[in-house]
Amino acid sequence: MNIHEYQGKDLLRKYGVAVPNGKVAFSVEEAVEAAKELGTEVSVVKAQIHAGGRGKAGGVKVAKNLDEVREYANEILGKTLVTHQTGPEGKEVKRLLIEEGCDIKKEYYVGLVLDRETSKVVMMASEEGGTEIEEVAEKTPEKIFREYIDPAVGMQAFQARRLAFNINIPKEQLGQAVKFMLGLYQVFVEKDCSIAEINPLVTTGDGGVMALDAKLNFDSNALYRQKDIVEYRDLDEEDLKEIEASKHDLSYIALDGNIGCMVNGAGLAMATMDIIKHYHGDPANFLDVGGGATAEKVTEAFKIILSDEQVKGIYVNIFGGIMKCDIIADGVVEATKQIGLEIPLVVRLEGTNVERGKEILKESGLNITAADSMADGAQKIVSLVK
Repeated sequence: MNIHEYQGKDLLRKYGVAVPNGKVAFSVEEAVEAAKELGTEVSVVKAQIHAGGRGKAGGVKVAKNLDEVREYANEILGKTLVTHQTGPEGKEVKRLLIEEGCDIKKEYYVGLVLDRETSKVVMMASEEGGTEIEEVAEKTPEKIFREYIDPAVGMQAFQARRLAFNINIPKEQLGQAVKFMLGLYQVFVEKDCSIAEINPLVTTGDGGVMALDAKLNFDSNALYRQKDIVEYRDLDEEDLKEIEASKHDLSYIALDGNIGCMVNGAGLAMATMDIIKHYHGDPANFLDVGGGATAEKVTEAFKIILSDEQVKGIYVNIFGGIMKCDIIADGVVEATKQIGLEIPLVVRLEGTNVERGKEILKESGLNITAADSMADGAQKIVSLVK
C-alpha cells in the first residue's frame, strides 16, 4: 500500500525523524491559509500523488509570497501529472502539501528495502541525492553504500555512523544523521514497510538534517496489524477495479492489454501472462483468485475483468490442488450465465476433479472453448481475440 508524502512525513515525525513543517490543502484557499500559518518567507507547493518524478512534471513549485502560492496552487490542483511512474494516462492532483522553505546545503539519498539474497533489511545511502537511485546505480554504483542489518539486534549506531561517514555528511551533523537513520529503520520495521526512501535527505544552513521528501510503501499482507496505516489509504489514487478486487480477497492488478486472465496462484498467473505475450497477445490484468476460491468469488472475478472495456477475451487457467476444478467450473458457468458473456472464453483446467470440471463446462451448453494445456489455451485465446 502506498501513502502520500505528507502522510509519510507525519509518520516519520512521530518517530523523531526530522521533516519540514507543512500542511495538506485540498483547495486553493486552504493552500494560501496554510502558507499564512507557516509564516515563512518561502513556501513550497507540492502535488500529492502516488508517484515519483513530480518535480520534473511541474508538480513542485517554490513560492516567494502568498500571491505565488495562490498562483501555483491554482495551476497544480486538478492538473493531470504525467511522470515516469504514472504511465501516459497520468494522475490527477487532488491535494497539495504546502511546506516551509528550506536552506539546502547538500542533498543525499537514504533508503531501506528488504534484500532477498541475504534475507536482511538493507539501508542504502549515497551523496548523489535528488536524482533517481536507479540512475546512480547504473552510472556511478561506487557512490552507493550499504549496511546489512542483523534482524536479531536491529540497526546499530555504528552502522549509521559508517554510512554517514561514507556519504560525507559534515562532521558537526553526524549525530543528527545517525539519529535520523536509526529512526527511519525503526519506522521501517515497526510499521511493516516494504520501502522507506528519503530522496533527498538534506543538510541545512542552520545545521539541521531532515527529510525533504519521503516515500513509504507498506506490505499489504501486514495491514491487519497496522490499523493506523490503513487509515492513510487514498482510494482516489487506486484503480477502481483493484479496490473492488480487494473487497473479495482477490489479487488484481490492471494492465493495458485486451486478454483478461483468471488464474489461481501468483506464479501460475505470471507464467500465464508470459505465455500470452509469447504468442503475441497482451494481458489485460494479473488476477489470482487464490487457493480457496468459491463459485461466488469466481463470479466476482469475472465481473471485475469485464469492467475493463479493453478486454476482448478471457483466459481461465486453473491448476487444481487445494482448489478443485469442478468448483472453478461451476463458478465459470454461473458467471457466464449471470453476465451474459459475449466475448471469447478459453478455459484450461488441470488437477483435482479435472474430469468433473470439464464435464460441467461441456454440459453447460455455453460458448466456452476448452484447452488441453497452458500453451494451447494461450494460442486459442490470442487467435480468438485477433
